[in-house]
Amino acid sequence: MLVVGLLSVVNCQLSMSQTLVYLERADNLLFDQEKLPDARIVVGNVLFRHDEALMYCDSANFYEGSNSLEAFGHVKMVQGDTLTGYGDKLLYSGNTKIARLRQNVRLIHHEAVLTTDSLNYDRTNDIAYYFSGGKIVDDLNILTSRWGQYTPYNKHAAFRDSVHLVNPRFTMDTDTLLYNTETHVAQLVSPTKVLYEQETTIYSSNGLYNTKTEESQLFDRSQVIHTDGMYLTGDTIYYDKKLSYGRLYGNIEVVDSAEQVTLRGHYGEMYESGSSATARPDWGSHGFATNEALLEHWGDSLHTYMHADTLFTEEIALADTLPEDSTYRRVRAHHNVRIYREDMQGVCDSAVYLGNDSIGKMYGAPVCWNENNQVSADSIYVYFRNDEIDYAHGMGSAICIQQHDLLHYNQMSGKEIIAHVRDGDVYQVDVNGNAETVFFPVDKADNTLSGCNRTQSSFVKVFMENREVHHVLFTTATTGTMYPMDQVSDAVMHLGVFFWAEDERPRVPADVLLSVPRTPRGEKKAVSAASEEEPEQNKQSSPANGSLKVK
Repeated sequence: MLVVGLLSVVNCQLSMSQTLVYLERADNLLFDQEKLPDARIVVGNVLFRHDEALMYCDSANFYEGSNSLEAFGHVKMVQGDTLTGYGDKLLYSGNTKIARLRQNVRLIHHEAVLTTDSLNYDRTNDIAYYFSGGKIVDDLNILTSRWGQYTPYNKHAAFRDSVHLVNPRFTMDTDTLLYNTETHVAQLVSPTKVLYEQETTIYSSNGLYNTKTEESQLFDRSQVIHTDGMYLTGDTIYYDKKLSYGRLYGNIEVVDSAEQVTLRGHYGEMYESGSSATARPDWGSHGFATNEALLEHWGDSLHTYMHADTLFTEEIALADTLPEDSTYRRVRAHHNVRIYREDMQGVCDSAVYLGNDSIGKMYGAPVCWNENNQVSADSIYVYFRNDEIDYAHGMGSAICIQQHDLLHYNQMSGKEIIAHVRDGDVYQVDVNGNAETVFFPVDKADNTLSGCNRTQSSFVKVFMENREVHHVLFTTATTGTMYPMDQVSDAVMHLGVFFWAEDERPRVPADVLLSVPRTPRGEKKAVSAASEEEPEQNKQSSPANGSLKVK
């Protein structure tokens, strides 16, 4: 009895929450006891009212007992002054407050218009949904899907199955999408493709996309692809299509397939060609990466890897009057630069690569290595030909060192050094201005070092074979001394500017990301050819001019 009593109370409360559907008017009232014994049949200018909702039609079957109706012909349902529904048929229950509109259905709410063949509208929860294909059109976009739901009170819409959004500038395709018809913001919740005028494509499974401002926040390794070959990938991407600007966070990857360059890091910004987000009209696509920034040039057979605190890549017009494709790529690296190529490795504080003349410029205590050769100077320019090193030019306090063994190094220093490269190996070194050298000639008979030869001259040419010094050409003004090996001190065997920075050298591509302390440069005073620090009996004369055979 207690259970029955409780059920009675609940049923009473439910019935009290329900209101009656009223027939406000009709031209004719009919009854058909055989076909519709429970219905009143109303015809002509029919109007029903249920709470604040008004329902118009040509004819209807009104079931007072079940507080429901079936409406036919020119059906119109009005709720308040903002929501209007149209259709050929309406099934409505006053108890559940659910309206079922069928055939040629339109639901209009402010600027949003929903059209479908079958629509259910739950007045209690203010939710309208279709399930056999429909379309929502607002003042900016057209959205179609197999299933859709619209909530008038907050203007939220949800779409599933074959979702397609059409905007004057782009299209969006996905399986599931959330959208607001007032803010025009789409929430991406499944794999989504956005295509801009066959120019830019966005792939994302998680993000927010403002279809009015064309700004987006993309998560979960989204990707932006441009037809010029630029690919942007990151854990998070802020992308503004109108400004042609992207800001990337977390494991970023920017691929320029046209230039065959990949830029990586944990933060970066990129501008597409013609971007209005930059004040440099002479620049095409450009941007930067920082926080473990890494640039890889993978176009040639020898990949180049460059790391720096910050890396910039820029497409620059050769001249304002030239056509758009008359551009070149410039790469700038700032602070703690480390470079790896199979045929060359280098470190410096800053570097610039200019694609128009294929020159890499290194500044801030630069050091380069090739096989067992080390070149350093105040600045070094590396010249490329067909993606291969042609020669390196060191300027200011320049020194070239070739390691013979763990203790002995052939050395050449001067105001400038030019190291010529062929097939990846140094074959000639030119030393100009205050040239000083230290060489360790090898006795061919027993392959031992025969002494230490120090020279001073205005310039020196060193020729290499099989990665070893073969012979040296001196000027007529050359002075020098040959020291026997048993009398060679540390001061004799090293030039004053000597330093060996092998610990800094990247040996494999991953080494460019290492943080390695810089090696102090040599500061001790050089021993001259006529130094009084060594007794005369310990010295042997060396050629004053001509050629010195080191082997």
